[in-house]
Amino acid sequence: MNFTNRDAFQEALVKNLIIVILGIVISCINGIIVLTFCKNSVFHSDSRYILYMNLVVNDMILICVSVTLYVLTYVYRNFNAVMCCTLVVTGSTTHKNTPIILAGMAIERYIAICKPLHHAQICTVRRTYIILVFTWGVGFVPAVTDVIIVLATRPLGFFSKGIFCFPPNLYNTRYHKEKMLVVQVLYFSFVWLTLMLTYIMIVRTARAAKGDTASAKKAQNTILLHRAQLLLCMLSYITPLLDLVLISFFPIHRSKITFLNYLITNITPRLISPLIYSVRDQKFAKHMSQYYSCKVTLLKGGLKRRRLKCSSKTVCSLKG
Repeated sequence: MNFTNRDAFQEALVKNLIIVILGIVISCINGIIVLTFCKNSVFHSDSRYILYMNLVVNDMILICVSVTLYVLTYVYRNFNAVMCCTLVVTGSTTHKNTPIILAGMAIERYIAICKPLHHAQICTVRRTYIILVFTWGVGFVPAVTDVIIVLATRPLGFFSKGIFCFPPNLYNTRYHKEKMLVVQVLYFSFVWLTLMLTYIMIVRTARAAKGDTASAKKAQNTILLHRAQLLLCMLSYITPLLDLVLISFFPIHRSKITFLNYLITNITPRLISPLIYSVRDQKFAKHMSQYYSCKVTLLKGGLKRRRLKCSSKTVCSLKG
């Protein structure tokens, strides 16, 4: 992400409104999904949906932090370094969580299709929550390491100063660059390898199966969906490169290019992801539609009763 607050007021206002509105829309969609999960106990004992909810909550936090940072770069030129570190660490943790969660979801589908008799014993609720804690730990350690490097290479007075809250301004040492390269290679090598192996194993199982081939085919599509989602997530890693290439060709439109790249590579994937999962999963879509159609019906019924009550009071007052 590369933000600037040198835009004209009208342009800056439009950009921030678009980002904030999209952030609210994504949060509302994710909020509906989380409420559906919380209100239906049938999902609480299924490791697949628990992992999915972790992904949704993770994206909600990521969008909230990302949009906050975007707006802050326009509102405050100098922002408290400690608060900036807190926001950046949170955003970095949730950003790194996404591929690990996708790998966990792919492994769960592999066990469900290739080891169906052992799925209930392996993918228990307790083990799923242990995996979630491990996932957040794995995402949190690299983010904290960045802060430790800052503490080791800069004077303590740095944290009492105001800075432009943009990650490259905060983490700009050689150690940060080397650490970032190593972490990204390790993360995505592990995730891609996991997705490829689980997909190959599920395809082999589907070809060898004589019974529930439809279930195996659906699992194949799920792994492919994970791969597509990972590609969308990886777009955010190539944002600086896209900015560099496009700005070199169109230097006059620097601000517009950085905004569009941020919108396409960071915001759009988080809008598409929950819609694909919730609509594609028939069980989840069914409960979500039933729950919220019931809410709408109750709301309409309440409004109707209110109108009848008000009309009856009006009639009585006229008679009096």
